[in-house]
Amino acid sequence: MSEDTTTAAPPAQPPLKPSLEAVLMVVDEPATEEHLAKVLDRPRRAVAAALRELADEYTREGRGFELRLIAGGWRYYTRPEYGAAVEGFVLDGQHARLTQAALETLAVVAYRQPVTRSRVSAVRGVNCDGVMRTLLQRGLVAEAGTEPETGAILYVTTHYFLERMGLRGLDELPELAPFLPEAEQVEGESQEGVPSFDVDEEDDTGDSPTDH
Repeated sequence: MSEDTTTAAPPAQPPLKPSLEAVLMVVDEPATEEHLAKVLDRPRRAVAAALRELADEYTREGRGFELRLIAGGWRYYTRPEYGAAVEGFVLDGQHARLTQAALETLAVVAYRQPVTRSRVSAVRGVNCDGVMRTLLQRGLVAEAGTEPETGAILYVTTHYFLERMGLRGLDELPELAPFLPEAEQVEGESQEGVPSFDVDEEDDTGDSPTDH
């Protein structure tokens, strides 16, 4: 009896678009085309084309969600006209918006990054320790090493910041930088590690300033 020398055909790959949809349903942050191509074992060009086709299909069909290219990757987002419905469901009456102080601090970091906490305080004219802690906890800013001259911690915005702002990169920030003081102007106004404010003065959040 002769041996069967035929080899079994490799299993067919599942369709690309449904595979992309399945993966994008579970991502925690925007997925790059390179990463998606790798995990699905497909050519990057095919993945890129399929993603754009899916985005166009969702728009034509008027879905409640859309597929966007944000911060270098792709992710599902609620379509803006249905944002109020989702906000009502998620927050259920709770307000989780940033305070004015937090927004101002975030703006200074965005336009002056990498920047130390004391320089942010100098630009705003008020201690911002508590606000910076809030922004760190929410993942909007992150530590990025230290300043060589002083050893002070430097802060930058994160990919989550770009995602929440709907930006592909920092180069898409509005042209507001000219309205902020230059770094040289605040250089002599504050030094990290040397309190620029009364240590008994409360910061924006009502917390007493603490060293980090």
